[in-house]
Amino acid sequence: MDEVEYDVTKARQKKTKVGSYRIRPDGTQERRKVPLVQSEAFLVDLLDKVCERMNDYQLDEDPVTKEKYFRRYAPRKGDKIYREYKRFYYYSDAYKPLKFACENIIEEYEEEIFSLIAQEAHHFADKLCSGKSDLCGASANHTEF
Repeated sequence: MDEVEYDVTKARQKKTKVGSYRIRPDGTQERRKVPLVQSEAFLVDLLDKVCERMNDYQLDEDPVTKEKYFRRYAPRKGDKIYREYKRFYYYSDAYKPLKFACENIIEEYEEEIFSLIAQEAHHFADKLCSGKSDLCGASANHTEF
């Protein structure tokens, strides 16, 4: 959800509007502009691609509690170090379980995710985790990862 929130925040900053050309039942065409982040095409494309970035995460362990969690280790496109990082990037299958989990969550909670975006919510992971689903325990906090 952190990846979704990152993309949505970037899209909101652009304030780009896209046209909607829906045809009404009477045959007339409705033309209106909506913010990019509220465009169904943008959101569907975003959710289709977000799980591909799970290879930017690694399984880590808290040294004190020994609790395991996934942490993003790769820089994002546009970060200063990104060009250098891409020169040394390697591929591993270690992220596949996380990608599979991501795809399952997106498939099962797509409507809830769209709802959070429409509400212009922040901290998607926490809100989906605690408010919209039973994915996490009551003490889970995901905004730091």
